[in-house]
Amino acid sequence: MALVDAMRPRPGLKVLVTAGASGIGAAIARAFAEVEARVVVCDVDRDALGRFASAHPAIAAVPCDVADEAQVEELFHAVEARLGGLDVLVNNAGIAGPTGGVAEISPADWRRTLDVNITGMFLCTRLAVPLIRKSEERVIINLSSVAGRLGYAYRTPYAASKWAVVGFTQSLAKELGPEGIRVNAILPGVVRGERIERVFAARAEALGISVDEVRKSYLDKVSLRRMVEPDDMAAMALFLCSPAGRNISGQALSVCGNTETI
Repeated sequence: MALVDAMRPRPGLKVLVTAGASGIGAAIARAFAEVEARVVVCDVDRDALGRFASAHPAIAAVPCDVADEAQVEELFHAVEARLGGLDVLVNNAGIAGPTGGVAEISPADWRRTLDVNITGMFLCTRLAVPLIRKSEERVIINLSSVAGRLGYAYRTPYAASKWAVVGFTQSLAKELGPEGIRVNAILPGVVRGERIERVFAARAEALGISVDEVRKSYLDKVSLRRMVEPDDMAAMALFLCSPAGRNISGQALSVCGNTETI
């Protein structure tokens, strides 16, 4: 096989992308569809899901809050009905959580952040693994963050959950590796889009400075001094599902322009 061909996933992969209606998830879903995968996305935002479904009718769209066990079970019924199995699970669902000092964060906000960002990942993975075991490709990709390797002041629930994703990933890679299931985490940095702009605004309010000052402070800590794009995460996901990625497992792969600190 030519090296360039080895870097492309095989056509016909059966792929589920959680929180796939916008942002990184949508970029990943579109990228898989472009290489002729069969894709299902889910999302808790029904309006965004409707817009995505209208724009991409070939991609099945299912409403789901991944923190809700019953809804996750319904999602996987839909995946089996639409795809007849599963080769690749992309656990992308996550929320930013609250911004503030630890004494100011409510237990409810803490719980919701971890419920979505790590418990939701567990709920999806536990139902995906029996399906993936029956396939030949066998890939799980978990979205963490550079906050999963760096401390993140005023964002403790988010950082805690993203560190947990890395631990979950490395533990699963050891558990499932003997069955040929590869598990990796992608750690995005400052990703261009509406979500990071909301983070900038919340942090500016918490610190009493301007949004422009916050934006500059983030990019000053990135060696390349620029944001990354959602398509950069999609490119990494495709690579991890290609023959060229067949021996990559248990890794926390930063796509962040070398974020030095946050």
